[in-house]
Amino acid sequence: MEIILSRMGPCIPGILTVLSIILEPLVAYGNGQVTVACDTMTPKHGSFPQKSASPAVITVDKDVFSSKDQVKVTLTVRQSGTSFQGFFIQARDAADLNGGPVGTFTLSDKNSQLLTCGGVKDSAVSHTSSSGKHTIVVLWNPPATKPDHIQFLVTVVQKFNTYWVKLRGPVISQLNAPPFSVQATTEAHPDLPVTSKLTKSFNVTECGSKKFCLRNPPRCDPEMDRLCFFLSFAMQNTSVLFELSGPSNGYISFALSDDNWMGNDDMYLCIVNDQSIQINPAHSTGRSHPILNTQVPIHDMSWSLEDGVTQCSFRRNIRLPEYSERFDLDRQYYVFLAEGRADNGALMFIAWVTTANIGVIIARFFKPVWSFSTLLGKKVWFQVHWMLMATTVLLTCLAFILPFLYRGAWSYCAGAHPYFGCMILILVILQLIMAFFRPNPQAPRRYIFNWVHWATGTFARTIAVASIFLGMDLPALDLYNPWDTLVMVGFIVWHVVTELILEAHNYIIACKAQKRKEDKMQIMDSSELIDPQGHRFKIMVLTLYICGNLTFLIILLVAISLV
Repeated sequence: MEIILSRMGPCIPGILTVLSIILEPLVAYGNGQVTVACDTMTPKHGSFPQKSASPAVITVDKDVFSSKDQVKVTLTVRQSGTSFQGFFIQARDAADLNGGPVGTFTLSDKNSQLLTCGGVKDSAVSHTSSSGKHTIVVLWNPPATKPDHIQFLVTVVQKFNTYWVKLRGPVISQLNAPPFSVQATTEAHPDLPVTSKLTKSFNVTECGSKKFCLRNPPRCDPEMDRLCFFLSFAMQNTSVLFELSGPSNGYISFALSDDNWMGNDDMYLCIVNDQSIQINPAHSTGRSHPILNTQVPIHDMSWSLEDGVTQCSFRRNIRLPEYSERFDLDRQYYVFLAEGRADNGALMFIAWVTTANIGVIIARFFKPVWSFSTLLGKKVWFQVHWMLMATTVLLTCLAFILPFLYRGAWSYCAGAHPYFGCMILILVILQLIMAFFRPNPQAPRRYIFNWVHWATGTFARTIAVASIFLGMDLPALDLYNPWDTLVMVGFIVWHVVTELILEAHNYIIACKAQKRKEDKMQIMDSSELIDPQGHRFKIMVLTLYICGNLTFLIILLVAISLV
C-alpha cells in the first residue's frame, strides 16, 4: 500500500489529503432483516430501482375477502430458469399506498420470515437468506378494522444492484365494498437522476492550475495509463466538480475524513452495475460498511466503463446543511481513494476444504502405510498430519481475527456466521491443547483421548462446513447462486465418497487377513504378495482426493475473485 501525504492546491485551499488503495466491501441485508425499509420498501443498496419488468410476479387466490378469510399470496418467477435473492411483501390500503401496512401474515415457507413494520407485528414478510428463490407462498390475515380495498406490494431483489421497488400486486376487496377506482399515486422512491456517458477520458493538463489532482502512481495520466488511479477537485462558484477514475470491475470511491483512519467519513462511490455505473454518496460509522444515501443531491453525473477502467464525475454543493453526514467542502480533510470488489478472505476455504480434511484422512487411513518411515524423528504419517492440522489452526485464527481487525466490532448483519466462527475457533484451540497433552499410545486411558479428539475434530469440521455455506451468501462474498452451493455440495459428496471407499478397502483387507490367519495356509494371489495391505490403492485414492480438493478450492477462489 502506498500512502501519499500532500496539501490541497488552490481549488479547495488547505485540505490535507491521504491517498491510499484499500479494499472495502459494500453492505446488504442477506438475512432479510430489512425493517429499515418498512416505509419506502426501498433496499439500502445505494443503486436505483429498475424500470423494466421484474423477474417475479405476485398473485392471490381470491378477489373478495371477509374478516375470517385467509388470502394465499404467491410470489413466483415469470419464467423458468430465473430466480430472485430477496423480497419484501406488505399489504396496504389500496387508496393510500404510502400509508402503513394493513393486516398480518402467516408463514408457510421456510424461506420467509415475519417482520414488524409500522408498529404492527407480523405485518411484512421478507427472505431469510440471499439464496436463489423461485416461489414464495404466505397467508394474509385481515385486521379487525380494515379498508374496503387492499393492495399487495412487493420489492424484489435479483442481485445486490438489481432490484424493483414497491411493485403493485392484485387488489382484493371486502364483501359488498364499492367498486375500486384505480388512481395514479406517487411512489415512495425518488425519480431516477439524469446521468450521461463521458465522451472523453479525464486529463491532467489543468492539474495545479484550475483543479487539484491526486494520482497513484504519482504523475500518471488516466488518459494514457489504464492502471492510473485519479481524483480531481475543481471549485466552480458554490459547488465542486469531482472526477474519479481507476481500474475496477467492482467500484472505485473516495472519502473525506477528519483523521487518517477510515471511519465516520463522507464517502462517494462509483459502482459498476452490469454495463453501467451508479454514482452514490455514502457515509460510514466507525469501521462498519458504508451506508449508501441515494437522497443526497449530486448533479451533472457522467460516467464511462471501458476495458475495465471506471470513470465518473459529478458536482456537489460546497455546503449541504440539511444533510448532517455530508461535510462542508471549505474545511481541511484527509482524502482516501479506494477501489475493490465485494471481497473478504478465503482462508476458511483453504483451511477446511483442503488442509483439515486431508490431515484427517491421513491420520485415519495412512498409519499402516507410513508406520515404518520417520521424518524428523517421528513417524511420517504423524508429521504430515500434525503439519496440516497446525496449518488449519493458523488459517482459522487468521480468518477469525482479520474481520474483527477490519470492522473493529461484532458484525450484527451476518446472521449465524460469526457465532459459528467463534465455535470453530474454540474447538480448534481445544484440539491444539489436547494434542499437546496427549497421553502415551500405550497409556491405559489413551482411548479416552482418541474418542474426544475424534469427536471434537468431527464437530469442528461440521460447523466449519456450515459456516462456509452461510458465509457464501453474505454480501461481502455474494457468490453466484445456486452454483456456489452446488460446488460446496460437490466437495462434501467427494469427501464422503473418498472416506467410504477407504473404509471399504480397510474392511476388505482386514477380512482377507483374518481369513489367512484362520486358514493358516498363507495362500495369497500375486497382487497380495506384492502389496498385502493395499498401500498402493490407498496412495492412489489419496492422490485423486487431493487433486479433487484443489479443484474445488480453485473454483471457489476464482468465484471470489470474479464477484
